[in-house]
Amino acid sequence: MVTAGRVGRVARPAVLAVVLAVLVALAGVVLGRVYAGDQLTWLVGGAGAGAVLVSLAARRLRSWLVAPLSVLALAGYALWSLRLTARSADLPGGLAEIAVDAAGNAVPRLLTAMIPVEPTPDTVLVPLVAAWLAGLTGAEVALRAGRVLLGYLPCVALFVGALYVVGPNADPAIWPTVAFAAVAALGLAVPGGRPPVRPVTPVADLPAPARTAVRVRLAATSAAGVVVVVAAAALIGPAVAALVDRRPVDPRRYVEPPQVESLDENPLIRISGWALNPQQQLLEVTTLGGDAGVAPPRIRLAVLSDYDGVTWRVGATYRNAGRILPATEAATYSSVDEVRQEITVADLTGRLLPAVATPREVTGARVAYDATTGTLIHPEGLTSGLRYAVTSARERPDTNLLPTVNVPAGEEVARVVQVADGVPDSLRRLAGQLAEENGAPYSRAGAIEQFLAEHYRVVADAPSGHAYPNLEFFLFGPRNAGGQRGTSEQFAAAFAVLGRLSGLPTRVVVGFRPGADGPVRAADAVAWPEVLFDGLGWVAFDPLPRPDEDPRPVEEDFRPRPEETPPPDVAEETPEPTDSPEPVAAPQSPDGSAGVPVAVLVVGVVGGVLVLVVGVLVTLAGLRRARSRSRLGVDDPSRRIAGAWREVTDALRLAGHPVGGDLAATEVAARAREVLRAAAPPTSGKAADPVVGDGVAELAELLNQVAFAPGTATPAQAERAVTAARRYVTGLKGLRPWWRRLLWTVHPGPLRWRP
Repeated sequence: MVTAGRVGRVARPAVLAVVLAVLVALAGVVLGRVYAGDQLTWLVGGAGAGAVLVSLAARRLRSWLVAPLSVLALAGYALWSLRLTARSADLPGGLAEIAVDAAGNAVPRLLTAMIPVEPTPDTVLVPLVAAWLAGLTGAEVALRAGRVLLGYLPCVALFVGALYVVGPNADPAIWPTVAFAAVAALGLAVPGGRPPVRPVTPVADLPAPARTAVRVRLAATSAAGVVVVVAAAALIGPAVAALVDRRPVDPRRYVEPPQVESLDENPLIRISGWALNPQQQLLEVTTLGGDAGVAPPRIRLAVLSDYDGVTWRVGATYRNAGRILPATEAATYSSVDEVRQEITVADLTGRLLPAVATPREVTGARVAYDATTGTLIHPEGLTSGLRYAVTSARERPDTNLLPTVNVPAGEEVARVVQVADGVPDSLRRLAGQLAEENGAPYSRAGAIEQFLAEHYRVVADAPSGHAYPNLEFFLFGPRNAGGQRGTSEQFAAAFAVLGRLSGLPTRVVVGFRPGADGPVRAADAVAWPEVLFDGLGWVAFDPLPRPDEDPRPVEEDFRPRPEETPPPDVAEETPEPTDSPEPVAAPQSPDGSAGVPVAVLVVGVVGGVLVLVVGVLVTLAGLRRARSRSRLGVDDPSRRIAGAWREVTDALRLAGHPVGGDLAATEVAARAREVLRAAAPPTSGKAADPVVGDGVAELAELLNQVAFAPGTATPAQAERAVTAARRYVTGLKGLRPWWRRLLWTVHPGPLRWRP
C-alpha cells in the first residue's frame, strides 16, 4: 500500500525541479527583453530545464558524478544552440570556427551589441552557460541536500544578473519579478512527504531550571534578532526606496565599443589619393532586382558630422549588430524604396563597410552599426574577397516641398550646426553675402551650391586638406598659384562650412557614385554635402561643376579685402594636407572617466568573486570551529557529553550516512562503527582504528547515563566523551578523499542541522 508520505517523497523532487526550471526561464524572459524575437528566451529556458533534469535523473548516483555528466550535456546543448543561432543569423563558417569565435568574444560582444540584440552564437553563449550552471547548482542543493531556500540562490543571482545586463534599455520587469516570487513561494510550500519524528536528544530531558534557562536564552536571542532586522530595515529601507525611481546603471558604458582606425575616422582625406589612381578597383557591386539600364544609387561609406576647424570626423559610436538592423522612422515627406545589393570587397581597406543609405539587413559579414548616422563597420577589417549582401531603405524626399520647408533648430541639431573657432573673415563674409540674398533655407543651400559649381574647377591632383586655411586658399587663392581648384573633398567641405555659417545644419558624406553595376573604381569615389530639412530629412547637394562649363572668376562676384587676405605665396602659404586625426576615444562615463577595458573588467569581476568565495569559506570554517568549541568546552559534564554526541552524528551526516531520530544511542554507535569500516576498503591501503569504534560505543553508554540518570556524569567521563568524539570525527574525516576533506571543513550543514 502506497502511503501519503511515500507519495510526497516522490512528488516533492519533481515539483522542485519544475520550480527551479521556471525560475531560470523567468530570468531568460527578463534578459530576452533586449533581444530581437523570443529565441533567446526559449534557449535559456531549455538550458535551465536541461540542467535540472540531468540533476533529477542522476539523483541516485554519487554526487561527484553529476557535475561531469551535466557538463557533457551542457556542451551538447550549447553546440546545438550555437548551430541553430548561426543558421538563423546566416553566419558563414563551420561549427568549430563559430564556437571558438563565440567563446573568445562572447562577453565583449554581448555588452557592446546594439539593442535589440540579435541572437547569434556570441550573444547567446554566456546566457546559456549561466542558465545551465544556475539550474545545476540550484538542483543539487535543493534536491540532493534538501536545502530549498539555499538552492534558490543561484536562480536569484541569475535573475539579478539579467536585470543588470538589461539596465535602462527596457521597461521595468514587473510581472516577471512577481511571477518569480510566486513560483519561489510555491516551491517552499511543497511538503516534504516525511512524517515528523521526535529527535532523540538528552537536552529535552534536562531538569526544569535548565530548560527554563534554555528557553530564556532562546527568547532573548530571538528578540535580539528581531531588533537587528527591524533596525536594518529602518536604516537600509529608505536608501533602497530611493533607488526605485533612479535610472538603472547601464553596464555597456564600462565596455569600449568597436573603434575605427584613424584613416576611417576621416575618410575624406582618402579622396585625393583615390583621384590619383582612378583605375584601382575598390568594390564589385550587383544590384539585385533593380531596373535594367538604371544607374545604381550612391553607396555611402561614412558620414562626417563633427568639424573642429581642422578635420571632419565621423564621431560615431558603433555597436555590434546582428543580421537585422534597428529600423529608424523615415522622414514625413519622403518615400522609401528597398534596395538590395551584393557587394564584394576588392582593394578597399579599413573597417568602414559601404552600403546604400540606410541599411536594414546585412548577411555574410559581421557588422557594427551606428544608428545616428546609419553607417556600418566590419570590426575585423575589410579583406579582399569579402562578400556580403545589404538590404537598404533608400529615402526619396519630396523635392517639390524644398522651397517651403524650414530647417530644425535646438539641442538636437547642435552638433551639425556648430562652427569651430578661428573661422577666417573671408569665409564669414562670403557666407553672409550668399545668405543675404537668399532668405529661405533651401535658397541659401542652392546659392552655395551654385556659387561653388560656377566658380571652381575639379582636378585630380589637388592636395588633400580641408582645414580653415585649406578652404580659404581653395575659395580665394589665385588660380595661377593653385587656388580655386580641388577635389570633391574641398567642394563638400566648403559647402558644409559655408552652410553652417549661414545657419544650415550640414554634414559631409563620403561614398561612391558608380555608373552601373560591376566594378566600383577609385574614380567613382566622391564626397558630397547634405542639409537637414524639417519633414524631409537629409537632402544631398552636388556643388561640383558641370564637365562642359568653364568656371567664372571669383572676383566677378566676391573679392576679399587685400589687407585681410593677401594672396598666399605658393612655397610658403599653400597648405599641406592635414594629418590624419586620432581615433575617437571610447564613450566616457558621466563623471568623465574613460571606459574600463574589457580585460580589466573581467579580471576585476573574477577577482572579486574569488575574494568573496574565499571570504565565505573562511567564515564557514571559523563558524564550524566555534560551534565545536562551544559544544565540547562547556563546563557542565552532561552538556559536554551531549555536545560530543552531536559531533559524532554530524560527522555521520557529513559522510553521507545520516541517522534517524528513531534509533537508540547504541544502534547509532553500531552504525557509526560500520560506517568507519566501510570508509576504509582494503584496496585503499587505509584501515580503521578499532579503538575509535570502541570509543563511540562508550560515548553511547555515557549518553544513556545522562538521559536516564541526570546529574550523575563526572568531568572525567565528559573528558573521555570529548576524546572519543574527536577521535571518531578525525578518523572518519581522514578516510575521505582529499577534496571531500576540504568540503568537510567548510560545509555549512552543522551550523543549521537540528538535533
